[in-house]
Amino acid sequence: MEMTVREIVAACGGKLLCGDPDTMVTSVVTDSRKVTDGSLFVPLKGEKADAHTFLHAAFASGAAAALTQEHTRMEAEEAWIAVDSTQLALQHIAAAYRQRFSIPVVGITGSAGKTTTKEMTALALSAGYKVMKTGGNHNSQIGLPLMMFQFSREHEAAVVEMGISDFGEMARLAQVAEPKYAVMTNLGITHIGQLKTQENILREKLHITDRFTQGSVLFLNGDDPMLAGLRGKTGYEAVFYGTAPWCDFRAEGITVQGETTAFRCLAPGRESVEVILPVLGMHHVLDALAALAVAERLGVPLDRAAAALGDYRPLAMRQQIYHVNEVAVIDDSYNSSPGAAKSSLSVLAGFRAGRRVAVLADMLELGEYSRQAHFEVGVCAAESGVDILLTVGPEAKAVAEGARSVRSGIDCRVFDHNRQAAAELKSFLSPGDAVLVKGSRGMHTDEIVRALLQFPASVGTVRPAQ
Repeated sequence: MEMTVREIVAACGGKLLCGDPDTMVTSVVTDSRKVTDGSLFVPLKGEKADAHTFLHAAFASGAAAALTQEHTRMEAEEAWIAVDSTQLALQHIAAAYRQRFSIPVVGITGSAGKTTTKEMTALALSAGYKVMKTGGNHNSQIGLPLMMFQFSREHEAAVVEMGISDFGEMARLAQVAEPKYAVMTNLGITHIGQLKTQENILREKLHITDRFTQGSVLFLNGDDPMLAGLRGKTGYEAVFYGTAPWCDFRAEGITVQGETTAFRCLAPGRESVEVILPVLGMHHVLDALAALAVAERLGVPLDRAAAALGDYRPLAMRQQIYHVNEVAVIDDSYNSSPGAAKSSLSVLAGFRAGRRVAVLADMLELGEYSRQAHFEVGVCAAESGVDILLTVGPEAKAVAEGARSVRSGIDCRVFDHNRQAAAELKSFLSPGDAVLVKGSRGMHTDEIVRALLQFPASVGTVRPAQ
C-alpha cells in the first residue's frame, strides 16, 4: 500500500501535529512489534492495555507516522496525527484505501462457518481470478480494516470475512469493506448474550448489505429456517443454496467415503457438476455450495470452480483430522457455538471403527441461553452415537445433563480443566477410537489436542489426514 500522511489525515479527519504531510506510508500496523520502515502505527486503547505506551518505540523501529488520541501537541520529525478515536480513524483510513479498488468484493458473515466459507469461496474464485482473502479470521472492527490494506493492483477479486458481536458493528464493517456480494452462512445464537435475540442477530447481520448497489447479490443458506424466511423479502436479489428442492443451488446425492464427501451441485440453467471435498460434514457441503454460487455469479465456470474445491484443506484447529497410533483426533478447537458443535458431532458420528469420544468445553457469550444451549448440545451428542463424553468447564456440565436425558447410561466424565481431560483421554484411548475436541476460544482446548498429538511420545506416528 501507499498513502501519504496528507491523505491519511484527510481520510480520518485528524490533525497533523508535526511531521511532513508528504511522508509516504507503506503499511499499517496496530502491534508495535510489527512496525517496519514506513509503517503507520495505530495505538489502540483497550480495557487492560493502552498501546499509546509504545508510540516512541514504534518510531524507534522505523514508523513513518502514528495516530494518537492522547496528544494535542507534539514536536518531532515524524508525523503525529491527532484523532478522537484511533480505532474509528483506522476504519476511516481503511475505507478510503479500499475506495481505490473497483474489484468485486464478497463479504462472508454468519453465526458459524464464516472462515471455512471464506476459504472455499476464495478457492472457487481462484479458478478465474487473482483473489485477495482475509487472513485467518481477521473479521473484527480492527481485523477487517487491516485487511483492506492488503489490496493491491494485482488483485481481481476479494473475499473478506465479517464478524460481529454487538449492535452497530456490521454497519461499520460494511462502510469499510463495501461488499457488492455477500454470503450469510446461518443464523444461530452466537453472541446472543449481547444481541439478546435471534431477530436482532439477523437484523444486525443484514447490515452487510448497507453498501449494496445495482447488481449486488445476497447468497443465503436455504436450509437455515430463519434465512429461508427471507425469501422475497430482502429488497435486492437473493440466491439461495442448500438441499431444499426450491434452492437455486442444490446438493444431491451426498455420499461419504473415508474422509471425503461427494455430491452433485445442481444450478439453474446449468448441467450438474460433481464435487469432491477432502473433508467430512454436511456443513462443508453447504459451505461449498455457497462458494460455487458466488463463483458462478462472478463468471467462473462451475466445473472449474468445483475442481478447485478439491484442493480445500481446513485451517488450523478447524476440523483438522490427525491419526495418532490409529486414533483419529478431530481438532476443532478454534472456537465453538451450538450450531458448530452439532455439526462437529455429525463429523464424529461418521467414524465407525471404534469408540466415538467427544470432548466438549464451554461455549461462551450465550448469556441467559447458555444452559439450554449446552443441554441441547448434550442431547445431540447422545443422539449422534457418542460413546464417551467428556466436558470441560462449568457451563459444559449441562452438556452431560443433556446427554443423560437421552441415554441415562451414557459414559459422561465432567472436568474443570483441560489438563484433567487430557490425562483422562490418555488413560483409555485405544486403536480405532475417534475423539473430537471442541470449545470456545477462551477455553483453550487446543491444549488438549497438543497433549494427544504427543501421546504416546515413544512410539507411533502423528500424521494429518490427506
